[in-house]
Amino acid sequence: MVPQRAMRSCLIVLTLTGACSAARATQSDLLSVLNEALANDPVFGSARFAQQASSESEPQARAALLPNVSLSASINETRSHLVSDNNQIEPSFAQTFTTWGPTLQVALPLYRAQLWDALSQSKLVVRQSELQFAQAREDLIVRVAQAYFDVLASSDALAAIQTNKQAISEQLAQAQREFEVGTKTIVDTHEAKARYDQALAQEQVALGDLIVKKSSLRAIIGRDAGDLAPLRDPPELAAPHPADVETWAHDAEQNNFSVLAARAASEIARRETKRARDAYRPTVDLSGSVQWQHATNVAPQVSLFNNNSTTAFSTNTTSGAVGLIATVPLYTGDLLQSRIREARANESRAEQDLEAARRNAAQMARQAYTGTDYGLHQVRALESAETSAKTQLESTRLGYQVGVRINLDVLNANTQLFNTQRDLKKARYDFLVNGLRLKAASGTLEDRDVQAINALLQR
Repeated sequence: MVPQRAMRSCLIVLTLTGACSAARATQSDLLSVLNEALANDPVFGSARFAQQASSESEPQARAALLPNVSLSASINETRSHLVSDNNQIEPSFAQTFTTWGPTLQVALPLYRAQLWDALSQSKLVVRQSELQFAQAREDLIVRVAQAYFDVLASSDALAAIQTNKQAISEQLAQAQREFEVGTKTIVDTHEAKARYDQALAQEQVALGDLIVKKSSLRAIIGRDAGDLAPLRDPPELAAPHPADVETWAHDAEQNNFSVLAARAASEIARRETKRARDAYRPTVDLSGSVQWQHATNVAPQVSLFNNNSTTAFSTNTTSGAVGLIATVPLYTGDLLQSRIREARANESRAEQDLEAARRNAAQMARQAYTGTDYGLHQVRALESAETSAKTQLESTRLGYQVGVRINLDVLNANTQLFNTQRDLKKARYDFLVNGLRLKAASGTLEDRDVQAINALLQR
């Protein structure tokens, strides 16, 4: 279980209106969000209980090989009515015979090949469930990281639009003042107004997208995550090691949890084929029982002189039996042959599923490696583009002041800078998530990988 981490720090919070104010806030970092997801995500919870249920397969299969002891009790009453054809004696009489007592029965399979096959299968089922649970945990880590950084990316996009809108508003006010004093034409004012209206529309779209992204994260952890700790600027990003895509793909084919689970499923199918063939083998069982029985008999004594009487007597009986039961299947109406054909088909299907899992894991590793490798180059290029955009904006503003640049040039330079900053942050988020995907594909994703990313967040 990942430990919880709570952070309290004095922050400068950017509100939806673009205003900044100093405030004491409690932020959720990636580790704390992941910890809540481990406890509250229904998808992961379902995988956890599925693993717990599958873990009972082995003790159930082993129980079939152990003695089966049962205790039963019964009580029976038998009434008989005798009718005589001779009228010289009593025409009829009745008697009651009552028995009751417990019976202890023991059954032990001595030779049942199918039961041993089932035991070996059950161990593989438990192993498969453990691998599937490990895969579900890795999937949860990636889903949480993706949802976390999606919220940050959406917040950054909204902040960039609002900051750009504020800059456009200032440029619009300046254009209106310059038009009023006659130094600029009305064209600059119209351009700034059109760009401002466009920013307003973009802001509404960004607000809706932020709501959707927060809702996606809430669906995982079961509550509103509140303020999320942002990524430091600039973070220290490292390229994946080893720097060879085929090495990662090979590791994914061997160690990916989905591949390992598919391999276990293939072995289970192979054992099922053997189990179906073993149905032709004879079975030998040991059976034993001990019975104690108490019997009571109530019967009339018939007399020719009509002085009949009733006699009652009781007995106690203890009996035991032990024996061997051998069973040889001779003819089952083609049932066993059909089950063998079915098992062979399922075995072939499991082999194809295993090959598909290998290829899918290798493809995911290649995609994730490409995302990290080229993603890091994109981050470096956008960092350089951000520096250039800042320089361009300063030069364009200076050119506008001296009359060699128009208002539209300033607006475009502003927009380019804010878009570049937004794209840079998004590229960093994608790089981090792809790094987690790469390790998940190769089956090496651990909690320390999340902790390493968490260390890049602002405290």
